[in-house]
Amino acid sequence: MSSRSVPDARTTTLPRALAGPRYLISGWAWRVLAYTLTTIVVGGVLAMVSMPLYSPLLVGLATIIKGKTFVSVTLLLIGLVMVLCFGPLIAIPLGALERRRLRLVLPGPAGSGHRDPPAGLWGWVRTRYTEAATWREVAYAAVMLVLFVVTLSLVGFLLATMIVLAAGPLILTVPGEAPLSMGPFQLYTSQEALPFALVSPLLAVPLLYGCGLLSYGHGVVARALLVGPPKEELYAELGQVTESRARLVNAFEYERRRIERDLHDGAQQRLVALSMDLGMARVDLDEDSPADQRVVAAQAKADELIDEIRELVRGIHPRVLTDRGLPSALAELADHCPVPVTVNADLPRRQPPHVEGTAYFVVAEALTNAYKHTEANAVTVHADLREEPRGDVLTVEVTDYGPGGADPSRGSGLTGMADRVAVMGGTMDLSSPVGGPTRIRVELPCTTDQPETQR
Repeated sequence: MSSRSVPDARTTTLPRALAGPRYLISGWAWRVLAYTLTTIVVGGVLAMVSMPLYSPLLVGLATIIKGKTFVSVTLLLIGLVMVLCFGPLIAIPLGALERRRLRLVLPGPAGSGHRDPPAGLWGWVRTRYTEAATWREVAYAAVMLVLFVVTLSLVGFLLATMIVLAAGPLILTVPGEAPLSMGPFQLYTSQEALPFALVSPLLAVPLLYGCGLLSYGHGVVARALLVGPPKEELYAELGQVTESRARLVNAFEYERRRIERDLHDGAQQRLVALSMDLGMARVDLDEDSPADQRVVAAQAKADELIDEIRELVRGIHPRVLTDRGLPSALAELADHCPVPVTVNADLPRRQPPHVEGTAYFVVAEALTNAYKHTEANAVTVHADLREEPRGDVLTVEVTDYGPGGADPSRGSGLTGMADRVAVMGGTMDLSSPVGGPTRIRVELPCTTDQPETQR
């Protein structure tokens, strides 16, 4: 014989309990009643504490009706400034308290959504006054005042009615007491009030159900405004964003290599063949004839175009980086840079391809910035490998001795460098005081857990 257990407050939800037949005798009725009564207490305290903040706003709105525009605008501005300055100081502790009370009607995780502030008072102020969670709590404080008035009105009316009905027979025993008015009924004696006293406990049913519906609505609003997403969800979203960025970088790298391969094996080879055909054509022409001169000019242009394509291919993905590693690739970069470059990159072993590619990209972009956007007279490039418990870390530092004052917002490629380094799990530090030098330091973990490049 199987028995069906009755779910209690810990195994069901408030909406299901309200729809069930055992709500009035379940633990939910007591939880709802506790939530309602504490709402009245917390709302009353909040009304007294926040009255100086909201009074200018309320008075300003009232004066608008009377047509006093200047006075109303002044009061509204004063009230708005006071709310912006002092509202978070009231709303933040209120939010912490309300998240604890919320477990009475909506059990579950109730994280705040606040970030951990830096050390010091200014760090706390800067963090709290600039995050969305704080201003959602300020909005909740305003909603809380409205819910306090609604809850107090509902509970006050039903409780007052219950008390008057229950005490009706006693009230009418007092000599000279006026008759009680119960809607269409006028009660003059205790005997007439007795039936109403007997049914007064039935008002507890609409009271508890009304409190339940109001508490659930209150809880939904509180969870929407006060509770941040679970940490697991945030970590999952962060992981998805990181993976998507890595896939974009890999797709971009794949396209770079495809273009390099097409240029090297296609256009460049055809231009070389064209130059050879032009050279062969000169054999059949008279030297220094007009036709010979035109062929010579065409061959020279073809050779120039071949050199340009070779430089372009080298910039897309240098063959030396794949064949001989990062030190040789950096030395080749230095040879082709118009600014004198000193390279110190004595690395004991090769790094994963995505690490070498990122380091090469950083150095190439830094050297490009040095000779295009500054007046640097010298650049030094230093690369070394540091062993750590979690694996090797490749450190690349580029220093140009120019005027300094580098700003990522000027579109000098620094933002793209930082983004690419961040995708690889590395860090980039920029130091560029006015007067120089400008120093870019990048640290890249030499891990192999890189998403597979498209093939």
